[in-house]
Amino acid sequence: MNINLEYYKVFYTVVKTGSISAAAAQLFVSQPAVSQAIKHLETTLGANLFFRTPKGVRLTSEGESLFSYVSQGYEYFVMAEEMFQDILNLQAGEIRIGASDMTLRFYLLPFLEEFHTAYPKVKISVTNGPTPETIKSLKNGTIDFGVVTAPVYSDKWMNVQEVSSIQDCFIAGERFTHLRGQPHTLDEMVQQPLIMLEKNTSTRRHADIWLAGHGVTAYPEFELATSELIVQFALRSMGVGYVAKNFAQERLESGELFEIQLATPIPRRSICLITPTRTPISPAGKRLLERLHPVSPTI
Repeated sequence: MNINLEYYKVFYTVVKTGSISAAAAQLFVSQPAVSQAIKHLETTLGANLFFRTPKGVRLTSEGESLFSYVSQGYEYFVMAEEMFQDILNLQAGEIRIGASDMTLRFYLLPFLEEFHTAYPKVKISVTNGPTPETIKSLKNGTIDFGVVTAPVYSDKWMNVQEVSSIQDCFIAGERFTHLRGQPHTLDEMVQQPLIMLEKNTSTRRHADIWLAGHGVTAYPEFELATSELIVQFALRSMGVGYVAKNFAQERLESGELFEIQLATPIPRRSICLITPTRTPISPAGKRLLERLHPVSPTI
């Protein structure tokens, strides 16, 4: 049975208003148009839905049975429209973000705080993981966008835009004070007991590419999952850590750790936004992206 859903809307409105004329006024159509829609519905269904009274119309028993179902469906449509408008107006909705400990803590967090203050009803979900996992999540459509660290490049699935930068460094504790003061070569550094992140991270990939470019290969004594752990290992003088300087800043300022000077400086690397090219971003996600400040064009 193929019935125009508009007829059910007219039927619902007539019941709610109690008369053909009131329904016509609410729907901004003529009374004959309302009467015709009801007649079409009755003819298609094969039963009378209303009978007239001095004060308007009332439902027949068949009409009451139909209305018990139509009202639920119509009110769900109304609720859906209201929810949709709430999402567009950022009174509801969700943002799904992928970020690492580093990019969340040292770039994204202030923006999330500001956005949550402005739009407290928008749910923010952050999936924590290294850059390769975040890229995979973006391409699978499980996040709206990601904030990652270079090296990462645009392709047919995603755009990459630099928004900030970060500096890596070698850090050490008390047992390695003989490394203070003078610049050291990369050959000297890789002879130390190194503490580095695991190979599935952009930080480690950046280090390996940079060292290989100077003909040097690192064989870490410890490969750890997080930069915080590298700082803790370095504090206990278990080796020389390679880490983004932000993670060690407080310990460097307190003197518990020191930064080892290099004859060949480590190049700064980028913090980047990655956004999908083939899947839509939620309205809330678009609004947050507008607040994230790029510092250079797409790379």
